[in-house]
Amino acid sequence: MRYYVYMPTTIISKYRETRELTETLVKDLSDADMTAQSMPDASPAKWHLAHTTWFFETFLLQKFSTDYEVYDEAFAFLFNSYYESAGPRHLRSQRGLITRPSKDEILAYRTYVDEAMLILIDTQYGINDELKFLLDLGINHEQQHQELLQADILHLFAQNPLRPTAYPKFNFSSNSKNYNWLNFSEETHLIGNAEQSFSYDNESPQHKVHIAEFEIASNLITNGDWLEFVEDNGYTTPLLWLSDGWATVKNENWHAPFYWEYRDGIWFEMGLNGLHELDLNAPVKHISYFEADAFATWSGYRLPTEFEWELAAKSLSLNDAFKSVWQWTKSPYVAYPGFKVARGAVGEYNGKFMCNQFVLRGSSAVTSDSHERTTYRNFFYPHQRWQFTGLRLARDLG
Repeated sequence: MRYYVYMPTTIISKYRETRELTETLVKDLSDADMTAQSMPDASPAKWHLAHTTWFFETFLLQKFSTDYEVYDEAFAFLFNSYYESAGPRHLRSQRGLITRPSKDEILAYRTYVDEAMLILIDTQYGINDELKFLLDLGINHEQQHQELLQADILHLFAQNPLRPTAYPKFNFSSNSKNYNWLNFSEETHLIGNAEQSFSYDNESPQHKVHIAEFEIASNLITNGDWLEFVEDNGYTTPLLWLSDGWATVKNENWHAPFYWEYRDGIWFEMGLNGLHELDLNAPVKHISYFEADAFATWSGYRLPTEFEWELAAKSLSLNDAFKSVWQWTKSPYVAYPGFKVARGAVGEYNGKFMCNQFVLRGSSAVTSDSHERTTYRNFFYPHQRWQFTGLRLARDLG
């Protein structure tokens, strides 16, 4: 992972903006909204606020501030996520049982840490490279949790029969551009991040990859495209599915993307802006890798590799490459050649998850702008679909 070269005033502004945005996202949520946990994969909004604060307290303030006093010793157990080397932690599946501390107490915790962080940045940022690195990491980490928080709130509200609206002004734009295939010839390309700007360690080192001739779709698959798959018995045709995918379809009774609902002959979709009639021109979202792969098989094509996607994105030819939906690739989430896990607790950030997951590229409508880069590697398990995940197709040539 790398860090930006900021002036202290600039990094203070970035820190403030990031922390304030998180709190803006929960401004209209009640304490009950922020405490409930709708499934083990999701975390309560209150936990997201506290965990991102614990990150700064644990990895920066306790390390670099000589006079910092921990806000509450119990918070380390409550709000550690998966950092084994940082100590024991509360079970992830039981985060929704943490009714105390309250929302107001968590916000007070954030204020306490923010005040200490601003002093630390102002006094030490220009003289300590490790602090620069960890501060950049902490800011990007919080931006990731902003995205997770919104996906988790959507999942929570979708369980409520009232179908409440989280963000009334949220808008997911439709895709109406012409659809075409983009051709790329066989060649060896440099893949990965080598720029002197922030990137996660899983994006490096940059390395050569031989890519055979292929074509990739300019556009994302839409809800209208997916509806054809549904109406053609896509969810009841086992030959379209990977074995584990078919077992998941049967066990979980999948018949459409995650937040689709069929009412009185009309398809609706639950979103951050509430329940609304399905927009056939909008990109399909909240689909698993299993579903994306089955759709590709049904259509006669395939998912792109992450390297094909990166090459195409660098050409600036992809419509909605960013700020729409994360796009599944057929690439397993593994280390690049030469990858080395960082020493210490931050080494647990990415490397230990390189097993049984698939890479997604691009970004979604709830992703921070600073995470929109062609080398960014998101990753999820193949059955997961509560995130803003979609797909575009590719095909072999020759």
